Amino acid sequence: MSKQLKFNNYSNINREVNFLNKDKVKLTDLLERLNEEKKKERNSNIALSVAAVSAVTVFGIILSL
Repeated sequence: MSKQLKFNNYSNINREVNFLNKDKVKLTDLLERLNEEKKKERNSNIALSVAAVSAVTVFGIILSL
């Protein structure tokens, strides 16, 4: 049990050191990622809207018959 705790402590310390040694985050990379997320969200919203309008249209056609 103590070996497991020592290993966990070592791995946590190792992660902290790796985090501190990383290069700075580039603003352009963050902006590109933000724009990609916006595009994905916009596309999913469009798909959901088209599905909703289609469902209402089909429902309306069925009620009119």
